[in-house]
Amino acid sequence: MSDSQEHTRLPGGVKIFDAFGIDVFLHWTWLLVAYYLYQQHVPEYHNPMWAMAEVLALFGIVLMHEFGHALACRSVGGKALHIMLWPLGGVAYVQPPFRPGAMLWSIIAGPLVNVALVPITWLAVYLYEPRAAQYDGDVLYFLKMVFQINLVLLIFNMLPIYPLDGGKVVWSLLWFFIGPSRSLTIASYLGFVGVAAGLGFAVMQQSIWLGAIAVFAGMQCKRGLEDAKVMKYNETLVRPRVPDMISCPACRRPPPVGPYWQCECGQPFDMPGENGRCPHCDRVYAFVVCPYCQHQASLLDWRTRPGSA
Repeated sequence: MSDSQEHTRLPGGVKIFDAFGIDVFLHWTWLLVAYYLYQQHVPEYHNPMWAMAEVLALFGIVLMHEFGHALACRSVGGKALHIMLWPLGGVAYVQPPFRPGAMLWSIIAGPLVNVALVPITWLAVYLYEPRAAQYDGDVLYFLKMVFQINLVLLIFNMLPIYPLDGGKVVWSLLWFFIGPSRSLTIASYLGFVGVAAGLGFAVMQQSIWLGAIAVFAGMQCKRGLEDAKVMKYNETLVRPRVPDMISCPACRRPPPVGPYWQCECGQPFDMPGENGRCPHCDRVYAFVVCPYCQHQASLLDWRTRPGSA
């Protein structure tokens, strides 16, 4: 698919730049929210330009967070082509390989960026604070706000509420033990609990902004349940390879028939059926990762009958 065809999938977004082969889009509504935040914070500074700098700092932190997701996804063989920045934060359009370890790394890498920024932003405040009396007090206040913004984004994102990063981490961790569909179902229902709590808090605070976030999260939880149903249906279509008599040497389960493995070229293929060779790019894999227990073994071990010498 051409670049222009991919771009049409992001309605309302305007491409502002690209980096590492990833196109960054800005949704037009973000400008309205940026102006609102600027107006809210102008009274806190002597120089209004620092209020704009604070909005841009929020923009930068969110952007680094999303690049963390995208680059981590690529590091495990997944796809990451676009990032969209919009009023409720950012979205990295990533497609990690369909296995829990790859999914977990792609998700947790975003918050890890914020974790790395915590000591950096704190150190900036610590070093500048003794000089604040001699220089502009706006700078110290700005540095403190950047520290707080990053810390709040980190804590908020790690709440175990789907579709926040914390909720997706719960999904990925459960996936190791109970599979993708059941784990996503549980994570989505936990998300609904968080949505209910968020709506109650939004009412107490009389915050339209928090209410909008909660409603959006609820919509994503509903979508998560629908995706889980599709995954569950696909799991019922898995057929064992009876004629080949091959199975995972660890869990002894026969592999599914079909393109359940993703090559580094981005194309799915039937790894055992193709003897480890991707028919799309001719890359040859010496080892097969079991889609059930994640055990890695050679094709020869897979083709050894269970119980045989």
